[in-house]
Amino acid sequence: MDFQLPAEDDPRRLAIREWLAANPDPTGRQLAEAGYVAPHWPAPWGLGADAIHQLIIDDELHRAKVRRPTNPIGIGWAGPTLLFAGTPEQHARYLFPLLSGEEFWCQLFSEPGAGSDLANLGTRAVRDGDEFVVNGQKIWTSGAQYAKYGILIARTDPDLPKHKGVSYFVCPMDLPGIEIRPITEMTGGHTFNEVFFTDVRIPAENLVGDLNDGWRLAKVTLGNERVSLSTGGVLWGNGPTAVELIDSIRDMGPVTDPHMRQRIAGVYIEHMLLDLIRMRTLTATLKGQQPGPEASIRKLLADEHGQHVMSLARDYIGAAGMLAGGDGETFVPGTDTKSLGPEKPDGGLMHAGWYDGFMFSQALTIGGGTFAVQRNIIGEWVLGLPREPDVSKGLSWAEAQRVVGRS
Repeated sequence: MDFQLPAEDDPRRLAIREWLAANPDPTGRQLAEAGYVAPHWPAPWGLGADAIHQLIIDDELHRAKVRRPTNPIGIGWAGPTLLFAGTPEQHARYLFPLLSGEEFWCQLFSEPGAGSDLANLGTRAVRDGDEFVVNGQKIWTSGAQYAKYGILIARTDPDLPKHKGVSYFVCPMDLPGIEIRPITEMTGGHTFNEVFFTDVRIPAENLVGDLNDGWRLAKVTLGNERVSLSTGGVLWGNGPTAVELIDSIRDMGPVTDPHMRQRIAGVYIEHMLLDLIRMRTLTATLKGQQPGPEASIRKLLADEHGQHVMSLARDYIGAAGMLAGGDGETFVPGTDTKSLGPEKPDGGLMHAGWYDGFMFSQALTIGGGTFAVQRNIIGEWVLGLPREPDVSKGLSWAEAQRVVGRS
């Protein structure tokens, strides 16, 4: 693909500048209604923009210092799934408030016994007239304490194979019977939660897609999740980028240590490679193709890249970083919602976001699909390697290793 952006006088650039001149400090709702939050979505929620048009919009908004609403799960995961399988009524009810950031979303997928093996979930949803009664537990639910809605998968037919009999719901997070318990991280912050369901009644109209077809929709969500988790900043799309780290280091003066210079060059190279893969994935998505194995490749690389960036920041700051430690939480500008650190830390490398970001980065290779799961996907889908033997069916570890060796 052509990575050269159009010239300054391109009509698409001029149209965005004209809109920004008329809306110099746009609200989330104004950005959403203009189609600038998710420009690749179809009208009226987006502009049906191709890859280059979307990159132009990103460039112009960045120049104008205009930030899109913060709602990563809503915009990146729930929205595409609702577009894919939701009803016209669900589109009308949820999409604009989701895009505008007026209604924050969370994801209710993982369970204590169903993380990497998500299809092993045990949360039940039983039909009772015009409602589904839900009982069970979810874990690692980011932002549940702030969310208006969650995307929930629950087992609706336990007699079917585990990849069948699962349904997908929009779950209002204020329903009676929902209990949210915080999980405090080593940063001192509270990003994740446990969520318990006790006889929670979800309206049947909140079912997304067909009954018992939720696993297929969950795969759509997870594919978009791996795209979303691999964009923007190095903390799952939040926080600073490698370029912002390098800018902060540059502001402190020349780097004379050759080993440190090599590490800086390394994270810059990783950043550029990930950006090229992002553009390739973006192009495929904007052509109407579902995210493929390249999304897992980019997530795998991006997670390790995030750890490299944060480790470099820690080592460059040195012991002084201990004086800058925060509480692991930062408010999203203009809201009461906290996120994974500042997008662009002010104050250079002494900002508390670098300290908290280093500790949080240890989770990057676990959340959203572990590094081991991503490598399995790449091995099977991209390299054509045989599937792992099912040790749970009676093979010892040594026997499993021999099977792999014979394959």
